[in-house]
Amino acid sequence: MPDARRAFRRWRRTRPFWAGLLLVLGGAELLVVPLSPVTVLVSLGLGGLAAIGIGLALIVAGLFLWYAPGTRRYVSLHALLLSVLSFAATNLGGFLVGMALGIAGSAMGFGWTPAARPPEEEEHGAPSREPGGAGPKALAAVLPVVLLAAVGTPAAHRAEAAPRGDDGVRAAAVPPTVRTTLFAPHGFAFAGVTRVPTAKGPLKVMVLTMRAASLADYRLTTRDGGGAELALGADTLELSGRVTLYLTRFSGCLEGLLCVTFSPDGLPVPPVVPPFVFMTDVTAEQALVTSDLIVADRLTLAARGRS
Repeated sequence: MPDARRAFRRWRRTRPFWAGLLLVLGGAELLVVPLSPVTVLVSLGLGGLAAIGIGLALIVAGLFLWYAPGTRRYVSLHALLLSVLSFAATNLGGFLVGMALGIAGSAMGFGWTPAARPPEEEEHGAPSREPGGAGPKALAAVLPVVLLAAVGTPAAHRAEAAPRGDDGVRAAAVPPTVRTTLFAPHGFAFAGVTRVPTAKGPLKVMVLTMRAASLADYRLTTRDGGGAELALGADTLELSGRVTLYLTRFSGCLEGLLCVTFSPDGLPVPPVVPPFVFMTDVTAEQALVTSDLIVADRLTLAARGRS
């Protein structure tokens, strides 16, 4: 028993154990509420089904913090989003208990930093190593599949991306600015960071792929400034098929609540986004966009004068 306790203590100190435990407890609480014999439940959104899906996802996220600590940042971001969404999609986030446990576990997991050398290894002179080697990296590739399977949607593939089929096509030297009041992607995945050619040299961009996307109150404005600038607008814009966005900057408010800004050198984009997540008040600097089909409602094109 002393050896077992010592081994468990050494294992616990090399990963965000308490953060994972809080996520597992929060997910379990979200599962228990709709399955319990409580006669009065507050059913919002998908009610019990959403609670089961989000609860399972939080439990899986907690297990990943235990067994794949190298993925803690992406796992924590996913868990935070799901925890906040549980308030609207389930029984008030398990009557606030499950939501609070999920938020606390996500914050602890994201802020956890591995020790240079666990105390037991220092005593035995073992070499220092950070958890999250080849095994955790392999498990990290499975994370999007597991999280999205819990809410009934398959994950997309994440890979280093480059413009496909765009030989000879160059992006604008200064990316146009796109604004939309609502951005709702379907089958969203972060495909990596790459460089696209422009008249002034390569431009570093984020690559986002999705099966489809809906944009409301779409507005695009060119910023080259060599002549009359153009403004392109539409009441709605529907992209479908193999949709790929090449962006230098992307900002908006998740679910209209949590406002964030992503860039190739800044805050990383989560590898996948659950299908019920949308963004409001979006502003993006768009180098390129490719799509099999683009449908616009009430399309307008106007000159904005010289800059």
